[in-house]
Amino acid sequence: MWLEILLALVLGFVIYWFVSQDKEETLPLGDGWWGPGAMPEAQEDKTIRPFKVETSDEEISDLHQRIDRFRFTPPLKDSRFHYGFNSNYLKKIVSYWRNEFDWKKQVEILNRYPHFKTKIEGLDIHFIHVKPPQPPSGRTPKPLMMVHGWPGSFYEFYKIIPLLTDPKNHGLSDEHVFEVICPSIPGYGFSEASSKKGFNSVATARIFYKLMLRLGFQEFYIQGGDWGSLICTNMAQLVPSHVKGLHLNMALVIRNFHTLTLFLGRRFGGLFGYTERDMELLYPVKEKIFYSLMRESGYMHIQCTKPDTVGCALNDSPVGLAAYILEKFSTWTNSEFRDLEDGGLERKFSLDSLLTNIMLYWTTGSIVSSQRFYKENLGQGFTQKHERMKVYVPTGFAAFPCELIHVPQKWLKFKYPKLISYSYMARGGHFAAFEEPELMAQDIRKFVGQVEQQ
Repeated sequence: MWLEILLALVLGFVIYWFVSQDKEETLPLGDGWWGPGAMPEAQEDKTIRPFKVETSDEEISDLHQRIDRFRFTPPLKDSRFHYGFNSNYLKKIVSYWRNEFDWKKQVEILNRYPHFKTKIEGLDIHFIHVKPPQPPSGRTPKPLMMVHGWPGSFYEFYKIIPLLTDPKNHGLSDEHVFEVICPSIPGYGFSEASSKKGFNSVATARIFYKLMLRLGFQEFYIQGGDWGSLICTNMAQLVPSHVKGLHLNMALVIRNFHTLTLFLGRRFGGLFGYTERDMELLYPVKEKIFYSLMRESGYMHIQCTKPDTVGCALNDSPVGLAAYILEKFSTWTNSEFRDLEDGGLERKFSLDSLLTNIMLYWTTGSIVSSQRFYKENLGQGFTQKHERMKVYVPTGFAAFPCELIHVPQKWLKFKYPKLISYSYMARGGHFAAFEEPELMAQDIRKFVGQVEQQ
């Protein structure tokens, strides 16, 4: 009898545990004030103001003077990109930047889309808002927020925006037409940095949700990679009733169980739901994951602990800033680019595009505040509530083959139970919208079509 009671209790506990794990929790919305001083008693100004990117001869002259003082360090023989950014190729970058790159022309390109700013929780938030040039007759464009990461910027989305807002003129169906909002994360580019400690992804998600409400959107789609994936995930956890769909090209979902299945999966992959493509992208684990993490995570340890120290150097040296950031655009685009003398940078990007992204950090002096985001989110370890919570909004995932770590569908399904679209992308890496705008636009459109049919 006692054994039966004990078994019943154990069974009841197990059932309760599984049921409680699937409880649709939401993060508390809360509020915040990240501007200087205490929150004022007066209501915050909610005006949305037009903004224009500008430059000056003085700004460009200062940049050139600093570039001219660059001290060259010869690379080791045959080191390619295995020791970091190859300084022989850096000389080419610096020469182009100094003598051919036209920042004023790039400023004109940046201003092709409408820019705005608005105060939220004490911070000046920058964003671009692009509406369809010819809205579909009788249909309302679908609002889509796209969120960048580090060391990227809102500029990553410049090539994908026309494919989403004006698909018909790019040979695509106009079944799904979007108006696209691309904000700058506070502390990045033209968005004001927090003056207080603790500004993390959840605070950012709340601010971006308030931005969408301020623009008049009660329901909207969101998309992100890198930090954008976490911020968009947090938005779905904060206000799931407002998020029609969540599309990601990166996800932070690895847990102890996933680590265990990795070591057993080479032999028993089918038992853990791994497909043949998963096996190709995950194994050998030593090379695809262990060595990859060891090689590519040094910057993270610095920025999670002492971001201001290295930030001082990067904020003072444009060439140092370029080497630090562009090295990521090499190896994060394709790990095999480490074997090339030029890091493969010009295989996916133009020097103008790469240097424009660098200039958004340089001219705004935002490298230090952008790096602090790592300390605020990861510096205390993986202990925040949102990391343990599931996401109960329709979710789509684009698995680009050269992403830093491949995430199988089975892993995603645990965190995102309403995963309705999972795509193995033909090519591309970490900066997906920047590298492969056509592929990314195609997958977003496919996902939204599935959501709309539900």
